[in-house]
Amino acid sequence: MAFENLSDREKQVLYNLITHYISSADPVGSRIIANRFRMGLSSATIRNTLQDLEELGLVEQPHTSAGRIPTDLGYRVYVDYLLKPDQLTQMEKETIRDAVLSEGRGIDAILGQTCKVLGEITQELGVTIAPRFEEGILKRFELIPISDERIMVIVVVRSGLAKTVIIEIETAISESSLREVEAVLNERLTGLSLGEIRRTITARLADVSSGGRLVKLLLDSKDKIWTDIAPDGIRVAGADHLLRQPEFSDMEKISELVRILENGKLLSDFLSDAHDAGLVIVIGSENKYADIMTCSLVASSYRVGKISGAIGIIGPTRMPYSKLVSVVEHTAKTITQVLSGIDHERD
Repeated sequence: MAFENLSDREKQVLYNLITHYISSADPVGSRIIANRFRMGLSSATIRNTLQDLEELGLVEQPHTSAGRIPTDLGYRVYVDYLLKPDQLTQMEKETIRDAVLSEGRGIDAILGQTCKVLGEITQELGVTIAPRFEEGILKRFELIPISDERIMVIVVVRSGLAKTVIIEIETAISESSLREVEAVLNERLTGLSLGEIRRTITARLADVSSGGRLVKLLLDSKDKIWTDIAPDGIRVAGADHLLRQPEFSDMEKISELVRILENGKLLSDFLSDAHDAGLVIVIGSENKYADIMTCSLVASSYRVGKISGAIGIIGPTRMPYSKLVSVVEHTAKTITQVLSGIDHERD
């Protein structure tokens, strides 16, 4: 049923029921809504409205004698049409900004601190994913000898992010050979995306006659050099907050949470849509993985030039979406500003 076909009374009762359930975790009855929200409606009228909402699949009764709780569809209607994002306090904004800036401007440190502050402010699970490095455009390529058997490869993209890879060599390579190969790679690869370089580097260097041994080594290491900074560059913080919530009071739910935290690919896929879509909210059964069908995600992308990453909050479907939307969007904006070298003004 289309949201537009809900009556104003049904919309308001649904909004009030979800608002109360998010804060209490207890099924909500008509009398609670009547007494708490002062809608000017009798308990009987609200009860009838709840029955109508139940028939529409927006609320359900966990037990015959209990009040009602929102369904995933009810949450979706709430999020898409009824949500009123909270205004962050100045202190919350400063907490986010200070956390992002506290460890300097290195991407690893920033994302680590971001996880912590997301978990602390929301009392949910904070998650961050490193930028998709392979989308970056190569600015500079360097070869640095660190011993007779090892060379450090430095890849710098236009956004300013850099990746280092250590490759092993059988015998020492002269400084002049390193500089010669370095110059060739910079000449032929600068301006290309790292993903494009990985796919085409063999053909682009096919006619290079000098530095043959080093060039072959670099080609053999192309998947290591030109892929993301960390394919599983996922950080999480705040699991202890989730464990204090009633949804995770039994061992089965705790086991599900542990599987989520241990499965980097699952978490990465969970947040992948946010890389390109801005704000994303995924609710309960909308998830394609059984382990997280009792959880929701609020995520947003951040950008460094053409490179994007994602941050988000994972928690039970009974999460304070109005607060989390504001926190996630503001944090993503702050990270983008910091990584882009833009001074963040205090709002």
